[in-house]
Amino acid sequence: MANVIEESKSSRATCRTCRQKIDKGVLRFGEETPNQFNEGEVSYFWHHLTCAAGKKPLLVREALTAFTGTVPDRPALEALLSNAKPKAAAGERPYPFAERASTGRSKCMQCDEAIEKGALRVAIEREVDTGTFVRKGPGYLHSTCAKEHTGDAELLAKVKKNTPELTPVDVEELTKALS
Repeated sequence: MANVIEESKSSRATCRTCRQKIDKGVLRFGEETPNQFNEGEVSYFWHHLTCAAGKKPLLVREALTAFTGTVPDRPALEALLSNAKPKAAAGERPYPFAERASTGRSKCMQCDEAIEKGALRVAIEREVDTGTFVRKGPGYLHSTCAKEHTGDAELLAKVKKNTPELTPVDVEELTKALS
């Protein structure tokens, strides 16, 4: 299972974005998350569909393509999705994605060297063991180290798909680095 769009089964859920109740029968967006009480199981963070479209447009668009039902006022929802600025924060988009390093504190998982502030880096999903539990989070790679580390021949295509805000200059730099 993954993120879902479905009709609310009851009116007990609260939107994680606006903190208001989600009425029964209203379409809602479920963001899949690991169940903190049962390892290996998943639960959902629920959002009103329009709230999620504004806050998490990439995740909603992905779930919307898998949704087979009818969406009331779909043109308005599509407009909201196109006008929403995609989040650059880790966990707000599918992995792998590319971004400019906001600081110079991250280290490349492949070569263990610092990634300079402003440098183009590739983020992949990794598991972090904190000692009491394991959580998933981003792992960063120099764009030149990414292909070797992942061994994924389709890495460039995946990064371009998951990072629609890349400029043509970024795409050119990434293409050179991953070749």
